[in-house]
Amino acid sequence: MPDSPDLHARFIADIQRNPHVRAILARWQRLDLPDGWLVAGCLFQTVWNLQAGRDPAAAIKDYDLFYFDADDLSQEGERAVQARVERELADLGVELEAKNQARVHLWYQDHFGHPYPRLRDARDGIARFLVLGTCVAVRPSAAGLELDAPYGLEDLYAGRLAPNPLTDYRALFEAKARSYQARWPSLRLSS
Repeated sequence: MPDSPDLHARFIADIQRNPHVRAILARWQRLDLPDGWLVAGCLFQTVWNLQAGRDPAAAIKDYDLFYFDADDLSQEGERAVQARVERELADLGVELEAKNQARVHLWYQDHFGHPYPRLRDARDGIARFLVLGTCVAVRPSAAGLELDAPYGLEDLYAGRLAPNPLTDYRALFEAKARSYQARWPSLRLSS
């Protein structure tokens, strides 16, 4: 069952309570990221922080930006994009990570020990986070903020941590889930 428009509106309102998220999105055009999205932890952790009565930006390790550039699969190209993002957002004082989803298949298995398919676009990467409810991303659009939540927002707001069948790597999932539960004890595992 799809999420209600109210839940989408709530999510957009919640993430905008994080001043770093607001600032990144306000400067989005300057980042010039092809098929770019602000993704994952900085978004769902903002929601969990608000649910726990914490500052929306509390203990968020980094702010991840996905983009898709199939024309440059080089590590050097990705480093240049990372440097540009860091220059544009340096005054925020937060850690930023810009990752080209077109090249994840080149390093994922060496880094995580599991195969990873070649992706078609950035949304393919968003749909593959280890925990279903954390598959969320936003970017500015003509209509406001465009949301990509391929599995909906219900698990995120219910605090359910379920493995993603597209990347069902149990040891990695369990480590990630334990890390989340240590910081947000109300979260619970779901199969």
